[in-house]
Amino acid sequence: MANYFNEEFETLPRIALEALQLKRLKATLDRVYNNVPFYRKSIDSVSMTPESVTSLSDLQRLPFTTKQDMRDSYPYALFAAPMEEIVRIHASSGTTGKPTVVGYTKRDIDNWADLMARTLVTAGAHKGDIIHNAYGYGLFTGGLGVHNGAERLGASVIPISGGNTARQLMIMQDFGSTVITCTPSYALFMAEEARAEGLDIKSFKLRVGIFGAEPWSEAMRGEIEAKLNLTALDIYGLSEIMGPGVAQECFEGKCGLHIWEDHFIPEIINPVTCEVLPEGEKGELVITTITKQGIPLIRYRTRDITSITYEPCVCGRTHARISRLSGRSDDMLIIRGVNVFPSQIESILVRIEGVEPHYLLIVDRKDNLDTLQIQVEVDERIFSDEIKVLQSLARQIEKEIKDMLGVTCNVKLVEPKTIQRSEGKAKRVIDNRKL
Repeated sequence: MANYFNEEFETLPRIALEALQLKRLKATLDRVYNNVPFYRKSIDSVSMTPESVTSLSDLQRLPFTTKQDMRDSYPYALFAAPMEEIVRIHASSGTTGKPTVVGYTKRDIDNWADLMARTLVTAGAHKGDIIHNAYGYGLFTGGLGVHNGAERLGASVIPISGGNTARQLMIMQDFGSTVITCTPSYALFMAEEARAEGLDIKSFKLRVGIFGAEPWSEAMRGEIEAKLNLTALDIYGLSEIMGPGVAQECFEGKCGLHIWEDHFIPEIINPVTCEVLPEGEKGELVITTITKQGIPLIRYRTRDITSITYEPCVCGRTHARISRLSGRSDDMLIIRGVNVFPSQIESILVRIEGVEPHYLLIVDRKDNLDTLQIQVEVDERIFSDEIKVLQSLARQIEKEIKDMLGVTCNVKLVEPKTIQRSEGKAKRVIDNRKL
């Protein structure tokens, strides 16, 4: 039987959940229309007012909000609360241009802590756990988001943050960590480092891993579970919407991530036509926040590719589930007309014996044609084998990628530990085309 952090809200019947969503949506629209000039102009542009929204389907008539809108409003123009009510500010990494800035009122922070505690319980965590939190602290929302949720749950939290992997492993072992939170690529990196140091990470007390902040495949889940001897679960969040804890895979089902619909209204759209797609179809996730005070967002285009289902879950939670993210629409590579996500290539690589889960995609353009080189690490035994064995393995990988994805590539097998590691999000793509 499932455990709940807030059983009443987690198991609301669909009709009650949608009634709550509509009530909170109306209040949010009033808030942004009266306090944020951007939204007043946006809503006016489609000849609507907050009073025009009388059903959840009316939301589809409103314009989208994009990351560019947030950048254009830098730093505070999208805030719907005065600065004296903003108790915390976070910001995205700002990999292109200025970072996107988000602000939280005290109620926002309280709601976030509750939702993150709910998320941890959904993943199987409880008050008796020792949570090793290796997400980064600071302007990034990951570290503090998980931390506040762990404290709200009443678990013991180790605020280790990222970096210094040898120290991470020592503390994980000595402190008896039972739950770990970090990116999936860093989890595999820690397993690799433990092996190099002669540590048996399977002898640690780890029971559950909550991994997110980058797309990862079902095959990678198997790799992590085998190497760390734990149950690996997917978490979803983004700083613009709240931070970690927007959606979580449940321990019982491991089949999609429950998105907390009492705080967020999800939609799936065609990323090209912007048409709202029916249940089960894959497209771009759009989220409307309905309890945020500091920076509510209406129909925010996340660029994350997923699908949604409202089918009942074995855990008893009634909130919709989004499927494992297959990538981002803006991370998607188009190579000679073929759409390719790094996670698709990863799912092929991890099934092949002798291949390590570390790879780099290098895209270029020669003689007006796109080229794709995939650098793949192989284990020591394979790399020291005869050249014809390496050539055969490279051809096998090229064939499987061609058969599965319809894209031609050149595979270059490289020595173990030659592809640069990351203690945060793994860098998977170098695109040298001038697009």
